[in-house]
Amino acid sequence: MAILPIVTYPAEILEKECKRVTSFDKHLKKLIKDMHETMLEADGVGLAAPQVGIDLQVAVVDIGDENGMIALVNPEILETKGTQTDIEGCLSIPGLYGEVTRPYYVKVKAKDWKGRTFIIEANGFLARAIQHEIDHLHGILFTTKVDKYVEEESLEGYEAE
Repeated sequence: MAILPIVTYPAEILEKECKRVTSFDKHLKKLIKDMHETMLEADGVGLAAPQVGIDLQVAVVDIGDENGMIALVNPEILETKGTQTDIEGCLSIPGLYGEVTRPYYVKVKAKDWKGRTFIIEANGFLARAIQHEIDHLHGILFTTKVDKYVEEESLEGYEAE
């Protein structure tokens, strides 16, 4: 496994629609493992392929709960419900944080690295992380959804409120 370099804004790949995965093989499995390792090393909870310079609809999410690492290949949002507003940041836009409102619940259809289709339902923080990464696969950055920017120094105070 390898730590991949994280692409930072304004790299063009971060704002483009990524290609759907058509080849489910050991290269895809290695990419997913490398992305997960890269995400953990960068202290993130999600990472999408365009963030490591790869034009494919692949994302990993790991919020450190019982779900462990979730790999999403060619994910599609099927359903959303409710709303939640919280602070988001992005490994590709270091040092920038903002309040973003997203659905509280999400139901997603995706494939695993072997091409098997699965459905995942998530609430709260996991739903937020999944939606953030799926946005990346469509060239959408969280900055386009920010209600209010938050200074990095005030993040601790924000969480205590």
